[in-house]
Parts: sequence; structure tokens; C-alpha cells
Amino acid sequence: MRIEDDMKLDYKDVLFRPKRSKLSSRRNVDLFRKYSFLHSNQVWDGIPIMAANMDGVGTFEMHDALQRRGLFTCAIKHYDELDWESNINLVDPDKIAISTGTGEEDWEKTHEIIENHNLRFVCIDIANGYSEHFVNFVKRVRKAVPHITIIAGNVVTADMTQELIMNGADIVKVGIGPGSVCTTRLKTGVGYPQLSAVIECADAAHGLGGHIIADGGCTCPGDVAKAFGAGADFVMLGGMLAGHDEGGGEILSKWFKSTEVQMDIDYQPRGAMYEEKQFVQFYGMSSTQAMNKHNGGVAEYRSSEGRIVEVPYKGAVDDTLKDLLGGIRSTCTYVGSPSLKQLSKCTTFVRCTQQFNSVFV
Repeated sequence: MRIEDDMKLDYKDVLFRPKRSKLSSRRNVDLFRKYSFLHSNQVWDGIPIMAANMDGVGTFEMHDALQRRGLFTCAIKHYDELDWESNINLVDPDKIAISTGTGEEDWEKTHEIIENHNLRFVCIDIANGYSEHFVNFVKRVRKAVPHITIIAGNVVTADMTQELIMNGADIVKVGIGPGSVCTTRLKTGVGYPQLSAVIECADAAHGLGGHIIADGGCTCPGDVAKAFGAGADFVMLGGMLAGHDEGGGEILSKWFKSTEVQMDIDYQPRGAMYEEKQFVQFYGMSSTQAMNKHNGGVAEYRSSEGRIVEVPYKGAVDDTLKDLLGGIRSTCTYVGSPSLKQLSKCTTFVRCTQQFNSVFV
């Protein structure tokens, strides 16, 4: 047993230090990035924010809305050939990844869909990216479809980031346990503070010519900006994109007692008023809900590592995207960065004990 004593940080532990800027307006900030991927040799151009491959987030409808603004989507792992065939008119191959696990049946299905629809990205997604089996699977996929850009994860340390890149991954997904509906840290005690994971894994990946995704832990546009400031090439969002029309899911209505009082015709108090609030169910992909839906239940040898929550219904996703992108542009103006590409070079983080004033929260 050993203990690492150096401080590890989450997004809530830091703020950007503002710096002099020549930018006169947020509109002058360029959020588009252009990446060349190490193994696939593909070139990608867009705003490097991704919808997570989760129920209620990584849908074809969400992809359609995001790609209109240049954003990316990792599609739900459980979409089959019929789902892809039915929605192929919505698909922009440069802005979507098919997702797969490492099971034989899962890969056979995924490989067939890749070939049938000329897809350019695959996301090999498992909770624990530290197994020898996972590395060997990445190597297998690289050999089977050498032209495809491989996203692989999840890991949180420099050594495993390098291992995956050297064995065929173009982009490594970074994050264990920071997600809003993930309970891995509670069930297993395993994890790594997300900001430090991004800083360390980005440094390791960039030294080899690879890229990383900061996956999980963002609660607001400022957190997304911090991930980019820490060196992330992409940022993946789940909870921040949950609850929108494009994610599907049943809209649930609940009634809450209001602070206002109903008055009768003579302006006499008649009783409390009630107001309707709407919610959409959102759950982790290792939750009991997800495993019951996709895998026939929780296997005897494992436990659920995800929670089920009800998030406020938010309507169409476009307003959320405007707010998100506007926040990142504003970050760039505060630190003097004319583009997202230069944000990490303009970043100085300061440690803090309070990220914002929560008196009215």
C-alpha cells in the first residue's frame, strides 16, 4: 500500500485567473478546432463538444441538433442495424460515433454497421479501461478497420492513456466516477479527481500525438471551459444535455405547493396554489434501470454503479447549446484567448474554496 500526497483537483477547486485581452466581443472568439488523428489519419473539423452515449442523450435526434452547430455525438451503444438504417438520413459521419463494448456479439454487430454505413468513428466504451483484454480489443479493432478513428476508455492516468494510444486508440476517454449519475466511487472507492486526470492524461496523450476526451463531471459551462483550459481536446456531456426533447424519454408532471395563495372573488385567501413542474428520467448506463432495459437485469456477480434521477424538462436543446457556447466564448475573452485552440495556453488556474456564491441556491 502507498499514498500519493500531492494535491489532486476537481473543476470546483479552481477558477480561471483573468488576463488582459484585445478581444472586443465574444463573437470574435473561434470555437472550431481542426484535428488530425494519429492512427486513422482522418482530419476532423468542428466544435469539440460531445453528447455522451447514454440513454436520453446520445440519440439520433440529439445528433441532428448538435451537428447543425458543429458538435459531435457518441450514439447509444444499443442502437442496432435497423435503428441506423432508419435514421441514416440524419447521420453526418464526421459528427457521430457508433459505440460498442468488447463482447464478441457486440463487436460483430458494430463492425457490420460500420461497413454498411461507412462510419468514421467508433467509441469502444467500458467502465474500466485498465484490463489487458481491453487493450487487446483496441488492437483488434485497429487491425479490422484501420481507417476508422478509435475512441477508447475510460481511464484516468497517464500510463494507461499512453498504453491505449500506442495500441491503436486515436482518442482516449478520461474519467472514472465524476458523472452526475455514476456511483462507481461509492460502490468501489475507485476514481480520480477529474481536473487533475484531464491535465495529466492530456499531457501524456499530446506527447504521443494522441487526443483525449474529458468525460464527466461538468455541471455548468464554466466547467466545460475549465476542461478545455486543462488541455482536453474534446469534452463529453451527459447530465448537462439530459432532459431535452431530442433525448426522448417520457415527460413526467409533478405538482408542488406554491408560496402564493389562491384568492376568492372577495379577495379572501382560499388556499395554497399549486404549480406544475415537468421532469424527464435520466440514469447511468451501469444503473439497474439501464441493465434491466438492455441486458435483462443486473448480473449475479456485479452491482449497479449508476443512479436514476429525474431532471427538469428543458425543452429543445438549442437554447442550452447557445448558453454553453456563449459561456465558453466569454471565458476566452476573460483570459485573452482569441480561439478555443489557444485557451489552454492562456490558462492560469487559481485554487479556491468557493466557486460561486450559493446564498440563493
